This record gives sequence, C-alpha cells and structure tokens, in this order.
Amino acid sequence: MKIADPWINAEGTQALCRALGNAGYGALFVGGCVRNALMGLPVSDIDIATDAVPKIVSDIAEKAGFRAIPTGIDHGTVTVIAGGIAHEVTTFRRDVTTDGRRAVVAFATDIAQDAARRDFTMNALYAQADGTVIDPLGGLPDLLARRLRFVGEPEARIREDYLRILRFFRFYAVYGNPEQGIDAPGLAACAAHLDGLSGLSRERIGAEMRKLLAATDPAPAVASMAQAGVLAQILPAADPRALAPLVHLETGIAPDWQARLAVIGGQDVANALRLSKIENITNRVIRDEIGTSLSPAALGWKYGGTIAQAIVLCRAALFETPLPKGWQAQLARGVAAQLPVSAADLMPALDGPALGIRLREIETRWLASDLKLGKADLLA
Repeated sequence: MKIADPWINAEGTQALCRALGNAGYGALFVGGCVRNALMGLPVSDIDIATDAVPKIVSDIAEKAGFRAIPTGIDHGTVTVIAGGIAHEVTTFRRDVTTDGRRAVVAFATDIAQDAARRDFTMNALYAQADGTVIDPLGGLPDLLARRLRFVGEPEARIREDYLRILRFFRFYAVYGNPEQGIDAPGLAACAAHLDGLSGLSRERIGAEMRKLLAATDPAPAVASMAQAGVLAQILPAADPRALAPLVHLETGIAPDWQARLAVIGGQDVANALRLSKIENITNRVIRDEIGTSLSPAALGWKYGGTIAQAIVLCRAALFETPLPKGWQAQLARGVAAQLPVSAADLMPALDGPALGIRLREIETRWLASDLKLGKADLLA
C-alpha cells in the first residue's frame, strides 16, 4: 500500500528525505500523517522518524539549506523547516523507564523498538519517502477496520503514561468504528487503572476532553468512559445520557464542544478541566439558560448566535423535546435586533442608578415579549 497525498510529494519534504538518505540515514513518515492519509483525512503535522541522532539531523538539515530548530532536543526531536513546511524529525527511541506521566528514553536504531513504544497500533505505521507503507506491528488491518487497539498489552501501555486512558477514548471517538464497539481489553485496562488519572494535570485532562468532545460523534466514547468509571473520575457528577440526543439534533450543524460539555454537566467543571475564563463563562451561561423560558430570538439578542444555538440545542436534548419551529430563523432575528429604547429616551427624567434600573426593566419586558414590543409600548 502506498500514500500518494500531495503533502508527501511536496518539494521541501522530499528534499529533506533525500538529504537524510544521501547522508546514509533513514527517513520514515510516522504516526498521524500516515494514519490520516490512509484514512482519507486531512494531515496537519508531518512527523519523520530516523536513525540519525538530533545533532546529525541538525547538521544535515543546515547543510542542505534548511532551518533546524531544537524544539525537543532532550527527547530526540528537531523541527526542520524545509520548503516552508515544518517537519518534526525524531530519532528512533526506546523507553528506559516510565512513571505513568513521563518516560526516560534512549535512542534506538531499530524501527521495531520505536514502534513498540507507541500507544495504538494505528499510530505505529510508517511510510517511506515514496509513500510505501511499513507496518512493523500489524496495525494496518486495525486502521483499515477503524479498530482501535493498544500496542501489545494494554495495561503495560497505560502504566507507561496514564494520559493514554483519555487518548484511548478520544481516538475511539475520532477514528473508531462505533458499530464494532470499543476494544474490550483496552476498556478493561482503563477501568483497572483509574487511580493513575489523579496524577495527570488538569490542563492535560482538559485538552483531551476538548478534542474528544469536538469529534463528529463523541457519544459512544463518552458512554464507554462512564461505563469504565473514567468520566466520574475526571468530571464528577457528569451525566452522558443527553449527549447522543444532542448529537442527533446537531445534524447539519458544526460540532460545538462547549454545547456537548454543557449537556453532560459535572461538578466544578472549570477547575476539573482548567477552563479559561471565557470558556467558563460560556459554560455557565449555557447551563443557566437551559432552564429559562427565553425564546430563541431573545437568546440570540442577549448572547449572540453561537451561544444561543447551544442553549436551544441543549434544552431540547436534556428535556427530550422537539426543537422550536423555525428556531434558527428566530435566533437570527434576535442577533440582528436592536432594543427600541435607549438611555436618551429616558433622560432627563431619569439619570444615575434610576436610569439603569429602568433600562433593565424595559430590556426584561422586551425579551419576555420575544422582542416584539415597540418603543411606545416599552415606554408606556
């Protein structure tokens, strides 16, 4: 099998591979770029594995006229800019020791050792410069079947890095086949090592959850997380039952991880996932407005289209009700609307705090009227 995507034939990419090859070293594409190319998905990052150590990679790159940046030199990675494209070039590695969060690695010259330390079989695929796929661990059938499996023994892979528990569910959401179901040994291994999640930073947990919830349909993965006890461990009191209905209601609408997060809820979400200030405000607004009676138009005026849309969808998913008729048009009407009354209409009769109170009263009445009351009615 060969990869023939445009990225692999880019002039700079091929020139870098030739430079390494001419110096007597290998250059193999690996990981996400190979996986996504074989699945017909976009490729954003180009990773190259080589038997050349970082100092030699830098020397070869600079001699060829490329820019070499020691972005991860301690872990064997040099970023090479060739033809305006960033390539992460990493020396073959093998794990020496692991503690569940980080690994001490040593350089290797054997592709089998490099492949053995990777997390999932679909990520342990390599490709030569001409696109020929190399499959040292038999991961290609798994990839083509969209079957997510750990490399080797699942519990051993998890003990090396407990973040792989969350990556297991994220990769299943993005690349797995929900009709086949999640890998049972992998799920059991995740359930057996829940305590390891407590050693992960909330920033890393939050980053994984954002990516998972942004998948086209994360509902099966999140349900499996709940089954294994993982969801309760990282987000206490979260309930995934309304997530599948929400995804169904989103048909034709771009995925919104904030809406998905709001619909599953949880305790102290901002701290558990290290949400930014803006993300936390958005989450709280959606959650607070789900139980109100504001119309789609009123929500659109008050919060803008994105948040208002999330509120309308979450309401329907959580309360198991149909979406309001013409809700998208009504929401757009609200986004474009302007409050008919301004402060100038109330002055000079009112000023200071009294003016602010009166304006808020008028705004409340206008929102309750579905933005239909005019200026005369609001001033009456």
